[in-house]
Amino acid sequence: MKLKLHPFTLVLNEPFTISRGSYSQRKALFVELLSGDKSGFGEASEHAYYGVNFDDLQAKAAAIQPIVEGYAFDNPANFWEYMRPHLAGAPFLQCALDEAAHDLYGKLCDRPCQELWEMPNDGPLPKTSFTLSMDTTENLVEKVKSHRFEIYKIKLGTSDDLAVLAALRPHTKAVFRVDANCAWTAEEAVMNSIKMKNLGVEFMEQPLPAGDWEGMEKVYAGSALPVFADEACVGEADVGKCASSFHGINIKLMKCGGLTPALRMIKQARTLGLKVMCGCMVESSVGISAIAQLLPLLDYVDMDGPLFLKNNPARGARILNDGTIVLPASPGLGIHFLKA
Repeated sequence: MKLKLHPFTLVLNEPFTISRGSYSQRKALFVELLSGDKSGFGEASEHAYYGVNFDDLQAKAAAIQPIVEGYAFDNPANFWEYMRPHLAGAPFLQCALDEAAHDLYGKLCDRPCQELWEMPNDGPLPKTSFTLSMDTTENLVEKVKSHRFEIYKIKLGTSDDLAVLAALRPHTKAVFRVDANCAWTAEEAVMNSIKMKNLGVEFMEQPLPAGDWEGMEKVYAGSALPVFADEACVGEADVGKCASSFHGINIKLMKCGGLTPALRMIKQARTLGLKVMCGCMVESSVGISAIAQLLPLLDYVDMDGPLFLKNNPARGARILNDGTIVLPASPGLGIHFLKA
């Protein structure tokens, strides 16, 4: 097995703003695992909140190349365990390698990952939400009026949060989901939940800072809406902690280390009675196509990343105008990397 690295800068159509800041591009590292004439692809990117620096990410990937290439590839789960001691504290890179391993394995077996996992395929798949990052109310209204999405994920975290939702509601019958990205206090979250329910909000995501478990117990007890953990649920060890303070969890492949641990997190969440959502960072169709393989197991999904890119370097899972997801029928994750 050989490893190739493809540095790339993802450029957004417009600045993406949340309560922690704004950005218009993000450096990404695409990894390619090769075996014979087959290649599998995975994606990792820089992320300030999680302490992921691109130069460090690339240097770490180069340093472990001999370790990766010394492995006699058999299956993704065994490869994930083999790499785990070499990637302690580097879940983003482990995610990229794990996605690539699943993509490669599916191509070697000539079957999509869903088939290899024996996923159920007889039920409707969740539609993706479309994210509205923080902007002027006028701009947000124009975006809602110009799209046909059935679900909007609205980034909040200012003193005008409720006014923004009230301004948007007359222009669409779509479901609203809100994400405060840790910006509220417990008291604000409970108060906002009551008012947001009347504005057609389905649930709220990560209202408090990730470490405020005492505050989350108050929100969990008093909220008029279900509450999902995002920043508070990074990896497998966090699922159990979330069960007494959240109604569901948002699994992101990069922060947990890839598809292999995500599958375990979904199973654990179900045993604890938690709802399951899978979300994305700023990602191309490489990372999104990995998420798409999990769709039959999910209650909700947020995988709109490629819709914000000027320069998506891959093809894979497609998103239609209403949020319907079209799964690729090709083997592995269904990725066709255009920049290799």
